[in-house]
Parts: sequence; structure tokens; C-alpha cells
Amino acid sequence: MKTCLIVDDSRVIRRVSRHILESLDFSVEEAEHGQDALQKCAAAMPDVILLDWNMPVMSGIEFIHELRKRPDGAKPKVVFCTTENDVAHIREAIDAGADEYVMKPFDHETLQIKLQLVGCA
Repeated sequence: MKTCLIVDDSRVIRRVSRHILESLDFSVEEAEHGQDALQKCAAAMPDVILLDWNMPVMSGIEFIHELRKRPDGAKPKVVFCTTENDVAHIREAIDAGADEYVMKPFDHETLQIKLQLVGCA
């Protein structure tokens, strides 16, 4: 079973994402911000990370920079899930190591397509 870590400060987004991912047979963990997510990755690196951009404590972009520095940090596929939709933000995310990008709000089909694009669905 594939594992996914949902990193978002919104409980509603985490709940919706969890529902979609569990319907796609993922085992799901949650984190409220990047620092929490780094600790969860240190304990068990997931196959996929759904990552919000704007969060307290540590933003998504700060998290991905730290994640990709880790010896095992290249393993997970990272999909940014955010309201930041301008080309500069998308380019910054991809340059930092994101594998895909999905706009909020997203639905089951959109998320499934993005996961297929990164080879995880």
C-alpha cells in the first residue's frame, strides 16, 4: 500500500484530501505545517507528499528545500496543493523539487490525474 503525507494547516483540506487518498488505497498521515511534516518524514518517509504552500511555522517551500537535502529526501513524490497559481510560484515549486502542482480547490478526478502523472496512482 502506498503512503501519503498530507501537509496543510487547514483541517478541512486535510479531511477532504484524506477521503480522496483513502478511496485510492493510500495509507494517510497528516501534518499541520512543514516542521511537523519533517518529523513525520524522519520517522517514516512517505511515497507521496501533498504539500500546502502557505502555513505557519514552516511554509511548504521551506519544507521541500529541507526535505530534498535529506539522504532519503529524493524518494517521495511531492505535489504542491495551493491557491498560488501564478507562473513564478509554480516555477519556484518545481525548481525546489516539486514533482507536480494542483490548484485548490481540487476534486477526486484532478488529484487522481496528478498522482498518475507522478507514477503513484
